[in-house]
Amino acid sequence: MRNQHQPIAVEGYPFIAFFAFLTLLLGIFGWYCLTTICFGLLLFTVYFFRNPERYPPEGDNAIVAPADGKIIFVGKVPEDRYFDGQEVTKVSIFMNVFNVHVNRVPINSNVIDQFYNRGRFLNASLDKASFENEQSGMLLETESGVKLLCVQIAGLIARRIVSYPEIGDSLERSRRYGLIRFGSRVDLYFPEGVEVSARLGDKTVAGETVLGYL
Repeated sequence: MRNQHQPIAVEGYPFIAFFAFLTLLLGIFGWYCLTTICFGLLLFTVYFFRNPERYPPEGDNAIVAPADGKIIFVGKVPEDRYFDGQEVTKVSIFMNVFNVHVNRVPINSNVIDQFYNRGRFLNASLDKASFENEQSGMLLETESGVKLLCVQIAGLIARRIVSYPEIGDSLERSRRYGLIRFGSRVDLYFPEGVEVSARLGDKTVAGETVLGYL
């Protein structure tokens, strides 16, 4: 999969190149005020698409956060798509524009199904964003048969969800698997039997912060 070792996510290259070209062009014409603004946008774009290394905790049974950000929801919800309306525990992580937006695999698993839904671009911190916003999800199954649902959700500014895995892929915990541009959230659904340690308001570091245990 992409972006495994690059310090800047490859999806950011076109934006970085655009602002670099615009900064150079405006500088050549002597429009220094606009040059300064574009240079600031260039620096922010590089910062937004940063792709730091992360180091997972010991123990294969630990489920790690798929995203940097803040936990804005932890609770029981019915899940119809894959869990037949049973109550499962949902943990929602909101990413603002200053968080790292590269997403990571929460647990060693195989991708057994995927979906993509077009939708609205509501503020990703709203509860209804889980149902109405554009989203891309994948159903993961561990070696022991435990299934987890991981859903990337576009936000108010986000207009592009990127997910690399395909059905049948074997994924390694904490590895990069995709990203969402410019503000968004990731919802993780835990079935019964998973010990959830996530708490409302906690800050998370993708690939490192433990959300629960198999």
